[in-house]
Amino acid sequence: MLLLAGSPLRATATAHGAGPGTPPISRIDPTFWWVGMKNPKLQLLVHGPGLAASQVTLASYPGVTLDSFQRLESPNYLVVNLTIDTAAKPGKLQLEFKGKRKTTYAYELRARTTPGDKTKVQGISSADFIYLLMPDRFANGDPTNDVVKGNRARTIARDSMYDRHGGDLKGIEQHFDYLKELGVTAIWPTPVVDNNMPKAGYHGYALTDYYAVDPHYGSNEDYVRFVQHAHEQGLKVVHDVVLNHIGSFNYLWLDQPAKDWFHQWPTFTRGNYRNGTVNDPHVAVLDRQLFSTTWFDTTMPDPAQENPLVATYLIQNFLWWVEYTGVDGYRVDTYTYSDPTFLMNWGKAILEEYPQLGMFGETWMQQGEGVAQQAFWTRNVFPPINGFKSNLPGALDFMLRMTLVESLTKPVGFDEGVSRLYYAVQGDWMYEDASRNVIFLDNHDVDRIFSVLGEDVNKQKMALAWLLTERGIPQLYYGTEVLMKNFSRPDGLLREDFPGGWPTDPKNAFTAAGRTPAQHDMHTYVRKLATYRKTHPVLHTGQLTHFVPEDGVYTYFRHDTQGHTVLVMLNCNPAAKTVPLNRFAERLRGYTAARDVLTEAVVPNLQTATVPAFTALVWELR
Repeated sequence: MLLLAGSPLRATATAHGAGPGTPPISRIDPTFWWVGMKNPKLQLLVHGPGLAASQVTLASYPGVTLDSFQRLESPNYLVVNLTIDTAAKPGKLQLEFKGKRKTTYAYELRARTTPGDKTKVQGISSADFIYLLMPDRFANGDPTNDVVKGNRARTIARDSMYDRHGGDLKGIEQHFDYLKELGVTAIWPTPVVDNNMPKAGYHGYALTDYYAVDPHYGSNEDYVRFVQHAHEQGLKVVHDVVLNHIGSFNYLWLDQPAKDWFHQWPTFTRGNYRNGTVNDPHVAVLDRQLFSTTWFDTTMPDPAQENPLVATYLIQNFLWWVEYTGVDGYRVDTYTYSDPTFLMNWGKAILEEYPQLGMFGETWMQQGEGVAQQAFWTRNVFPPINGFKSNLPGALDFMLRMTLVESLTKPVGFDEGVSRLYYAVQGDWMYEDASRNVIFLDNHDVDRIFSVLGEDVNKQKMALAWLLTERGIPQLYYGTEVLMKNFSRPDGLLREDFPGGWPTDPKNAFTAAGRTPAQHDMHTYVRKLATYRKTHPVLHTGQLTHFVPEDGVYTYFRHDTQGHTVLVMLNCNPAAKTVPLNRFAERLRGYTAARDVLTEAVVPNLQTATVPAFTALVWELR
């Protein structure tokens, strides 16, 4: 049952006793809470002009005690600490703030809906196929929220990559059928939280309210319904979260609780973007500070997560979103930039409350950093390093993405080209479980794969075959299936609108009739492979056995103990190759024929395989 009553956008309506000298309460975070949480402690951040001069009391409420309240540097905040034990029932606490006069605030405790409800927090696994989209750029289902009264982004301009375009939650929901037909099982929208910024707020990574959905996309209740409707349609939802930074129009920055709530240098200091400074045994202190205590960008203040009050505020917020919406997974933006101790505590708190929640982080690696550096940020085989031992289940696998691109764009060599992909996969020994990594060809931050591959359709198909047969959780960036292209620099065109998402669009790639022959061919290719993957668990949980690439051909098998085996052969050469199969006898033993998954042709014997240039074979062995 959904609990939609009481919008969590603002909570001023429940304050009583206003009058001269009364401390007004503008908001309390979290906006409401639940009984029955595993951690009985609750920290409330209360905001209002001059509020710090108040005394706080709690009217008698069985199962709830007021532990303490704390004044901060700002005169406009109080921290109120409560304990909610197992005897507490849903209802409204009466908090009294006594200044010259008294204000009573009714704070709501709700009944939990998540425990035991199998339709919520279902988790994300290697059985899923994630579709990454930007809500503002996917489809406009509700033109009435294109321009929001009082918002700093006053217009929409679809001809600008930095302005809002009008896409929203309703637009995504109207295309659930399209996503299901494509073989998608999980939707990852870039952040849906409020980004009330004058420029570029469409991307979602400069949040201005931790507890509100961006009104350009819908309301908080709309998002709850969105998740519920996705679940009813057999689709999961990944919630994109930002721990490391906020937008400069967030109320916490505009009216700071205390100076030590944010990292602040004498003048703006941009970070060095070097996550290796966290585990470098020879690191200079300045370099370490320049990574983790600087701002990500000029309009993105950096919360001081080493401050226990800030850490608790953030942990509670991300528990709140899971319980409130029932989302199935978290993608954690700029994971490596946060304070390491905070990351351990945050991950522990989230997974203790929701052990089934899927979680993977953005662990953006550069070409020279290698698999070890990426594995450091996930559950791995390493001992604690500089006091950090990650509890993040999986990573966005930038190393596999980079080496896959190299396989399709660089000449073949002993340790070049596709050999680099082999070595990256070989490095899986460093992860606790590499199948929890999310693998991808492109996303909203890197050049679209079709452009990277020189708009070569065969190379893109080969990349997609790898994506949907490799270990891990595959993620597709919106529009890849219809050959959307372009680069991240200089104009951000990799974030163009999906064709057909707006009624005035001249082409509608959501329909077969609206696609060009080339677009439809690519769409069909993705749908066929994704559907096969969805119905063949050997590609979810089967063991991976790969062979050292020879002559630019990389061969691997997915196989399980029930006798299911899929052979994948990637020819990374500009010419066709005929490959004798006797080298793979250990995996072919017991099989005499195969079916080509892509062409459905029968392969009558397993003597040789002829693979066209830049093509992938996907054979189901028989």
